[in-house]
Amino acid sequence: MNTKTVELIASPREPHFVGDGFRVHNFIPSGFRMDMQRMNPFLMLDYNSTFHFPPTDKPRGVGVHPHKGFETVTIAYKGKVAHHDSSGGSGVINQGDIQWMTAANGILHKEYHEEEWSKKGGDFQMVQLWVNLPAKDKKKKPKYQAIKNEAINRYQLQNDAGHIEVIAGEYNGIKGSASTFTPIHLFNAKLNKGGKVNFNFPSDFNTALLVLEENVIINGQEKAPTDHLALMANDGEFFEVEAENDALVLIMSGEPIQEPIAAQGPFVMNTREELMQAFNDFNIGKFGYLED
Repeated sequence: MNTKTVELIASPREPHFVGDGFRVHNFIPSGFRMDMQRMNPFLMLDYNSTFHFPPTDKPRGVGVHPHKGFETVTIAYKGKVAHHDSSGGSGVINQGDIQWMTAANGILHKEYHEEEWSKKGGDFQMVQLWVNLPAKDKKKKPKYQAIKNEAINRYQLQNDAGHIEVIAGEYNGIKGSASTFTPIHLFNAKLNKGGKVNFNFPSDFNTALLVLEENVIINGQEKAPTDHLALMANDGEFFEVEAENDALVLIMSGEPIQEPIAAQGPFVMNTREELMQAFNDFNIGKFGYLED
């Protein structure tokens, strides 16, 4: 068996606030070991580890901001988020739901804690991934995939080990609920104490595991604690994850997009010239209008 080994287990960096509603640890990009090219097509990973927000009548969040050239994937583990955009789209990401937004040729967006949830307050835990798009797809119109938790396809593991929520890609014949522009596997592994699960991805796919609850053992020897990210080497295909206690792990693996990356702020293009054009398009109002 051609084993995929652990290259690095990264501790959570000091948290910072995005707006006033998202207290995040940034894992990608975070230095040469996990920059945008190393984890391509995953450009950014912000993790809001479990954090208690007190009640408020004014929902916390992030005001109007643009995106262009990539996709945002928001996974709600605890709490609720409401969002609006310049194309008229809006909705609520409830606990357990996923919002897959393709920004493509440009959109304005804002997101806040859902109003009724804000009034009560509570524990909040969320992941946001940025996923790159090939050059040919950066010019397409924005779109959403609002994936309710009950619509996520699941694979039940043997021996009462738990189950896999297949968000994108495929696991043992179970196809993901999201459509993607390039080959991407994105799973929530919900494992019972002592449960083991095997994964098999091509060796050239960039792969990482984010441990959201409890601790796991990778390949029988490497311990990945809660709120840590395990970066897998591109040296094999198979690896095993075992839960020390009931655990939750986000598994991500994707085929690199073999194109240049030119990124600045909320825009990800292929060249510096395209990046400057994106800023110009935003400044002259081509992304539409959205009230803050």
